[in-house]
Formats: sequence, C-alpha cells, structure tokens
Amino acid sequence: MLRYSLPLIIVTILGVFLYIGLGLNPRDIGSTRIDKPAPSFNLPQLEDPNKTLSNKDFLGKVSLFNVWASWCATCRYEHPLLMEIKRQGYNIYGLSYKDTRSEGMMVLRQAGNPYIANGFDKKGQVGMDWGVTGTPETFIIDKQGIVRYKQTGQITEQIWEQEMKPLILKLEKS
Repeated sequence: MLRYSLPLIIVTILGVFLYIGLGLNPRDIGSTRIDKPAPSFNLPQLEDPNKTLSNKDFLGKVSLFNVWASWCATCRYEHPLLMEIKRQGYNIYGLSYKDTRSEGMMVLRQAGNPYIANGFDKKGQVGMDWGVTGTPETFIIDKQGIVRYKQTGQITEQIWEQEMKPLILKLEKS
C-alpha cells in the first residue's frame, strides 16, 4: 500500500508548491532596504555638476527616488507618468544610472524633467548600494530618510494609484 501512496503524496506536495509559485510575482524580488535608512551618498547632479544630490536631500519630506537611464526603454514608457506625478505636486528625485551626462540630458530636454534633482551615477556604485537590479526602480523615502517601499520595474497608473500614492499620503500625515 505504501508503495502506491508514496508517489501520490510526493506528487501532491510538489503540486501544492507549484500552485503557490504561480501566484507569486517574479519581478518582486524584495529589498533589503525596506524600513532602513536610505544609503548614504553624495553625487554630482546630472544637470549641474557643481551641485550635488545626497541622501540628506530626502529629509523633512516624503520623496520618490527613481533610478533611470537613457538606454532604458521601459524608463521612457514610465516617463509621462512621472511628469504627471510631478504635476500633482509630489517630490521626485532621480538617479541617472550607468549613463552618460549628454544622453541623460537629452532625454530630459526631449521628454521633460520630472525631477527636483538627479544624481549622476556614471559607474553605478550608488545604485549598487541601493540594491538596484535594473532600471527603472523607484523607492519611497519617508520624512526621516527611511526607505518604505521599492517598485522594481515600471510604475503603472494602477501601481501608482493603488500602492504608491496611498502610502505617500499616509507617510505625509505621520
């Protein structure tokens, strides 16, 4: 009897794990940064290398920190929504990731600039410190400089309205 039921038990257990796995989001790899202070950094700005952007710029207000690049096709799809988020009055900072200054500036001239400031991370070191796995990625940082959310991949209207915006409104009240 055990000879026939053992394979059935094993197949059932594997089936349960596969069923659970189908419900997971493969793009959601989480972040070790959630509920921890934003990594310390100080970069020249993309638009003006004589100015800097640092983690201290996030203090005192809820901010979005968007990692993007001119070579990132998905970033270009996301850009119009970032422009709309800016029009709604939200604070967006950028990280020009593994890019050239001229290409990054060209994107902002052509598509508009939704960012208060952009850090220029030519070698990608700051992105690595943040745990960036690709572009685009967007973080929500609270008034105390604590990372509260990470969006891996493009922000869609649905993600903005259902996840990110409610969290920002909640964080702004606290």
